[in-house]
Amino acid sequence: MRSNNQTTLKAAATLSGVGVHSGNPAAITLRPAPANHGIAFHRTGTPLGNDRIIKAHHALVSATELCTVIGDVETGAVATIEHLMSALFGLGIDNALVEIDGPELPILDGSAKLFVEAIDRVGLTTCGAPRRWLKVLRPVRIEVGRAFAELRPIDRGFRLDVEIDFDNPVIGRSRKAMDLSPASYRREVADARTFGMMKDVERYWKAGFALGASLENTVAVGENGVVNPEGLRFPDEFVRHKILDAVGDLALAGLPIQGAYRSYCGGHRMNVGVLSALFSDRANYAIVEAAGSRQGTLVELGTSLGLAAFAADV
Repeated sequence: MRSNNQTTLKAAATLSGVGVHSGNPAAITLRPAPANHGIAFHRTGTPLGNDRIIKAHHALVSATELCTVIGDVETGAVATIEHLMSALFGLGIDNALVEIDGPELPILDGSAKLFVEAIDRVGLTTCGAPRRWLKVLRPVRIEVGRAFAELRPIDRGFRLDVEIDFDNPVIGRSRKAMDLSPASYRREVADARTFGMMKDVERYWKAGFALGASLENTVAVGENGVVNPEGLRFPDEFVRHKILDAVGDLALAGLPIQGAYRSYCGGHRMNVGVLSALFSDRANYAIVEAAGSRQGTLVELGTSLGLAAFAADV
């Protein structure tokens, strides 16, 4: 059954591991939050020694190279948020406070699987406020070279259509489209792991990236095949992970999106960039809320997102 009410966690959930880029230990605790709180990060251990609350919002994205970072690095940022944000969005969680003791989330197994399992262990509960959506009214599109990302209106729901095209023959060209729901997210997206090419490892290390990457958290791609002994979880795991990333980045809209997303050779930069394009003109979108007890009737609300909730249907 779909719910018109906002949701949060029933209890706190804690996870720990290492940051895939920093290589440092990392721990987070997901805590319940009240209606209209949205998703926010409570960052401790900042360079200035003071705690910070950083809203999960595209306007606060400070970097998109190989991961998505929100907040200011000098005063306290949070990196590699996309897998957790993807799990929260995919499972339909509107409100949560994420406590984190360092600058990067743990990569865990490289997918959203362990985030989903931790959330399932504590369960969800509804909040005493109606859910809101961000309805795409006009198509928006950005292009960088041959790559593009676009959002366009549809009658209901959130649809993703993602295509990748790599020179590496092991990855190659692949495309997948799907309607997002908690069920489809669990079945088709959550288990897909991040990946990287062996030939790029030394370059990443020199740039300060992938210091915590291993075969336990990354699909390593060589010239002739996948290096991981267990192989792939899906024949098209690469494009599925790109969908996972897109779900997490697009969650930074601050509300669930009613619209269709399409990308070709996209990534974190393109995912966040298309949100900026959407919000650049108020005529591009409307904020709507379920009227009464049936989701089929939506009413338009005001223009401010504030600390708005976001979620997929549950």
